[in-house]
Amino acid sequence: MRVAVGLAGLRSWLAFHRQRWQVMAYAVGLVTIPVFFQAPLVRTFPWLSLWATFIWLGLGTFLERNPKHALWGDLLVGFTWSWLAGTIYWGWLRWEPVVHMPVEAIALPIVAVCLWKNWCRIGSYFYLGSLLGTAVTDLYINWMGLFPAWRRLMAAEPDTVSLILREAADSLQTDFGACRAMVLTLFLLLASLIPLLTSRHLFWWAFSGALLSTLAVDGLFFISACFA
Repeated sequence: MRVAVGLAGLRSWLAFHRQRWQVMAYAVGLVTIPVFFQAPLVRTFPWLSLWATFIWLGLGTFLERNPKHALWGDLLVGFTWSWLAGTIYWGWLRWEPVVHMPVEAIALPIVAVCLWKNWCRIGSYFYLGSLLGTAVTDLYINWMGLFPAWRRLMAAEPDTVSLILREAADSLQTDFGACRAMVLTLFLLLASLIPLLTSRHLFWWAFSGALLSTLAVDGLFFISACFA
């Protein structure tokens, strides 16, 4: 009897920990999808990307109602708010970096209601983690005076994009820029790792997954700009 109870407890423990890593993996994937799929789509077909928002929301809501897939539906609903904000900004407002964060935060009232109603908590924390990562990235870009380069990049012809990216990357490769980058990177790492080490709640793993993957994407963009 004790052996059976012990094995059942072990299976439960393994299932729970596997689920946490799955949540983080899905969160990472849902941050990278907009970077490599939504970005080119929204530039050419912004209205199609906007309509896709309703597809994500419908699919997420449908899955969330099914106990077997509720976790993934929950996460997909949170992803919908990031997709909506990204579509609005990168589809029609990408030339003005000042309004980037207000647009990215457009779903905050919806997320606040979801948390108040205790609905789609995992997806809501995913959205909040992604939003925090975006805010820190925008803070660094503004801190380094790169908003003019942002505007030039959005209006540039394809053959001048690499030149603008190289100029921006060169302006970051200073002691001053490195110190600021280290401070913000340390903040993001702490904000990501502390919940993982102190909480067993799945929604914190979604939050940390979104935040860590945002940091990784920023690093890839910087490396790409250096070799542009």
